[in-house]
Amino acid sequence: MTLFTDRLQHSFFDQFKQQGDLHLSPVLAARLDNPVMVSTNPLLAKQLGIDPAELETPEMLELMSGNFMTANVKPIALVYSGHQFGVWAGQLGDGRAMTLGELPVADNSAPWDIQLKGAGPTPYSRFSDGRAVLRSSIREYLCSEAMHGLGIATTRALCLLDSQTQVYREEIESGATVCRVAQSHIRFGSFEHFHYRSQPDSVKALADYVIQRNFPEWADADNKYYLMFENCVIKTAKMIAQWQSVGFNHGVMNTDNMSIIGDTIDYGPFGFLDAYDPDHICNHSDTNGRYSFKNQPSVGLWNLNALATSLTSLVDNEDLIRALKQYEPEFLDQFRHIMASKMGLEEYRVEDEQLINQLLELLHINNVDYTILFRTLGTFSDQNSSIRDQFLDRDGFDAWAKTYSARLAQQRLTDAQRQQNMDAVNPKYVLRNYMAQAAIDAAQQGDYGEVNLLLEVLQSPFEEHPQTEKYAGLPPDWADQLSVSCSS
Repeated sequence: MTLFTDRLQHSFFDQFKQQGDLHLSPVLAARLDNPVMVSTNPLLAKQLGIDPAELETPEMLELMSGNFMTANVKPIALVYSGHQFGVWAGQLGDGRAMTLGELPVADNSAPWDIQLKGAGPTPYSRFSDGRAVLRSSIREYLCSEAMHGLGIATTRALCLLDSQTQVYREEIESGATVCRVAQSHIRFGSFEHFHYRSQPDSVKALADYVIQRNFPEWADADNKYYLMFENCVIKTAKMIAQWQSVGFNHGVMNTDNMSIIGDTIDYGPFGFLDAYDPDHICNHSDTNGRYSFKNQPSVGLWNLNALATSLTSLVDNEDLIRALKQYEPEFLDQFRHIMASKMGLEEYRVEDEQLINQLLELLHINNVDYTILFRTLGTFSDQNSSIRDQFLDRDGFDAWAKTYSARLAQQRLTDAQRQQNMDAVNPKYVLRNYMAQAAIDAAQQGDYGEVNLLLEVLQSPFEEHPQTEKYAGLPPDWADQLSVSCSS
């Protein structure tokens, strides 16, 4: 077999053998029929120390389609529970994902889980087939790389496969797999599972594993469990502040979809805002709007409270509360400074709060495209009317622009320097739903070119890409008709 599989380790598997595999279950993959490699990710391969050419080999195609017969791979599925839409859902788990092993990297940081999504049923599939369809696999593959390109902590994707395996959803679709990688797939719900089963020893074992793998510098600290939780609070606050700053709506922020290391995880009914609307709901299944765009910061804190409850056997309540109290100021500090940078301000001042909020209100009232506005704001000057023309309420924009112009005048930056700074933080490209749909439509006809083109663009979203200039403009009218749900 290849060097890739020769490097795989199984420390998670070994860590819990003495506990009777309470945390995991061995699984067998169900191979895809006539698999085709849709796309590979050379940038990630190089980061993981994998020769990109290895991803194109017949052996890799077999492995990623679920044929483990010739490889030293013993896949597992992880158990977890969670709160879904605010309601305790009980036992869940990796219903269509299996971890092949852990890949060490040269920089001695935490190894990366190599996980195959869509390779068949596991003990946690809950009467489902454990498969993933091509459309949802394309969305996850592209969006995880898009988020990385935006500088947001996320799981990533190494490759994407299509096949002739028939999968039954609302209609018959082709089965697919995504090779997802992350430095941890442990979720808030992983801890909740054992807490609500009254198994504190298993909660401790899981926390010890996370610390040993991801935070070895804390392994001998007396307060190591507090440090793990505090880090999760701070990283989650930063992650969600970044979501808000780029207009990303996750869509299904259940506690089983929240990472203990603060990564964005589980891409289902996500959506990037087109016209700015804080009330936007990207998940068709979210009838009450629990996971609307504006609710994401508060839901993040709600989920952290749920995690804190599951750690009460390890950390005193007073310390848990002390950590939780850091969430709101951390979120606000991160968000304010990011937004100041997006507006070309060298530093955030208290008076800038009103300037930022007034602009967001104008975007909402005038139905202005979020990504385009901030990208073009770099060209702002008193003589440039192209930004003004994005607003129906010209007088309202003029009043704001007067204040903004005065604020910019307080800085020593030239217009060219400011635009350069702003272009580095305001993406020209985000993965809008219609873009993903265009790639899906082509791929379902056997044309994978659009998937690979979008991958290249979204991995460097702040740069100019003349070949995809069409994706930098306003979305087409039909984009409003697209609907995604938890099954997407």
